[in-house]
Amino acid sequence: MLAAVVSHAMERAAPATSASQNGSPIDWQVVTMDGQRVKPAPEAIRRARETYPELRERDLARKLGVSEADYVAAYCGISAVRIEPRAPEIMDGLNAVGEVMALTRNESAVHEKIGVYENRLGEGEGAFAMLGSEINLRVFPPLWAHGFAVEKPGKDGPRRSLQFFDAAGEAVHKVHLRPASDLGAYDALIGRLGSGDQSPGIETRVVPTRETGDLAMAQARRDELRQRWQEMTDIHQYHGLLVDFALTRHQAVRIAGDDLAWPLAPAGVAEMMGQAVAAALPIMCFVGSRGCIQIHAGPIAGTKEMGPWLNVLDETFHLHLRTDQIAETWAVRKPVAEGHVTSIEAYDAAGSLVIQFFGLRERGRDERGDWRALVERLPRLQQPDAA
Repeated sequence: MLAAVVSHAMERAAPATSASQNGSPIDWQVVTMDGQRVKPAPEAIRRARETYPELRERDLARKLGVSEADYVAAYCGISAVRIEPRAPEIMDGLNAVGEVMALTRNESAVHEKIGVYENRLGEGEGAFAMLGSEINLRVFPPLWAHGFAVEKPGKDGPRRSLQFFDAAGEAVHKVHLRPASDLGAYDALIGRLGSGDQSPGIETRVVPTRETGDLAMAQARRDELRQRWQEMTDIHQYHGLLVDFALTRHQAVRIAGDDLAWPLAPAGVAEMMGQAVAAALPIMCFVGSRGCIQIHAGPIAGTKEMGPWLNVLDETFHLHLRTDQIAETWAVRKPVAEGHVTSIEAYDAAGSLVIQFFGLRERGRDERGDWRALVERLPRLQQPDAA
């Protein structure tokens, strides 16, 4: 009965305004008889794709009220193969595929690196790293819930990719093949990872975010927080500090004090990147999803603004950053055994970390003086009241 209701609703669903006519949002009213919204069936998702071919897949999924993974899963048995999301095995197998493009994104930033998956460090039960000369990742396998091998037509032949999602259907990491990729190794990897279930559609669920404590209570412990912060000898101790005080990164920087964290002017990221380009200063750029963090390490050749997007279009590194979705930018100082390291952290309106930058440094050495000086020169804002 429910399937019939969904099918009937999709057949009679019509957009209130056509995106092709005036760019207005599509209003898909897919509801049951009691007014509850229902996830469109896979065939309905495919019909919507045919009706609105100009929309990006991620945008179409959002218009339909489904996750991106729901969209991809609708094509299982047609142009997608469901694969087991065994992250360590995937990364090891990708080494033989050779040159690919690795992509990790969140709502406001897209990070792309061209290179080879190599040098896995760690066993992969909770987390591991890929430390290649170009592709540098921190991977969290327990959060990888769904995987697909996807093939789509392109002007120069089929476009192939591996796409991985969390339990909520949000993308955690993608791998796009390039002309130099080894198709035989790619096919062999899919063969090893192929799932016995190739039916279209998936089940998704809400993934809870990490709960945080009472900010007022953390402020009452501010002196203790600052002492622990100043006693750090390794940057990786910072995560434990946040856990112990039940704080998000955003909450921590807002109460730490301006000797440890200070807010920058709204254009702080663009200003920093422009100065880094001019000085050929090597930087580290981090963009994370829920299940993966992707890192660029090295100089950037240039930036290009296109509307709200700030772009890097270098040979092996592409970055696409929605600067209009950055609500706050902070410079943050963290002690290490050799001195301290300084980062620039950009947050969206919900307080989620969008992107993070460091100066490139060698392990066991203090950070570069030119990076530290660059951050110190960036225009500051008056410290906001913690809220």
